[in-house]
Amino acid sequence: MGLPPTGIFGGTFNPVHVGHVRAAIEVAEALGLGAVEFVPAARPPHKCGGPLLDFALRLRLCRLAVAGIPGFSVNAMEAERPGPSYTCETLAALAGVRPGEDFCFIMGMGDLLHLGQWKEGFGLGRQAHLAVHAREGLGLAAFTAFLAANGPAMDATPTSDPAVWSLPGGRRLTFVPIARLDVSASDIRERWRQQKRIHGLVSEAVLRELKNHADALEAGWGRPESEAIPGTPSCKAT
Repeated sequence: MGLPPTGIFGGTFNPVHVGHVRAAIEVAEALGLGAVEFVPAARPPHKCGGPLLDFALRLRLCRLAVAGIPGFSVNAMEAERPGPSYTCETLAALAGVRPGEDFCFIMGMGDLLHLGQWKEGFGLGRQAHLAVHAREGLGLAAFTAFLAANGPAMDATPTSDPAVWSLPGGRRLTFVPIARLDVSASDIRERWRQQKRIHGLVSEAVLRELKNHADALEAGWGRPESEAIPGTPSCKAT
């Protein structure tokens, strides 16, 4: 019997927050993953020109967020890869340097619903197991409706369990219900611009690091509203 899969949790993490960490923990426990690696995107293709902290700071925040959680780590591989950070290329690179290891790519329901817009998105199940966690009120009904329409394009076939679909190569696509935490990075950025507290939305270690890099936050997210130059529009999150 082989080792359990390693969870790969990719994302912009702008910033990483408690919702990210809690989702990863619950998926890892539900599926018996051997470890989870957060993989921040260096150049996310869907965020071009958007409000984004630099990669080095987002990487440091992720390391602070998972510090002390058994089996959790941060993979900085995207820093060394040219061009946009496409998930299919990340998984291919992992397979190239760690042959024989099983991976499980973790995503939210919102990601699954837009998978057809990702580069080779419907082919991700040929590279790794896929774990989809509930997000923003989207649960098993949305999961099964999506697969009813798109399962053939993904080479996914249903099993006796509506939350589990078979993928090529003995892999599985699994829906994981998790505790609902309506925390979003865009809301955190907006609260910061409005100079509202973000305590409880990020860990204390992440909060301290954000406070220590106020200039970087202003450069990446825009100037706080009370400090905005008169007569100029405030920068809104996307």
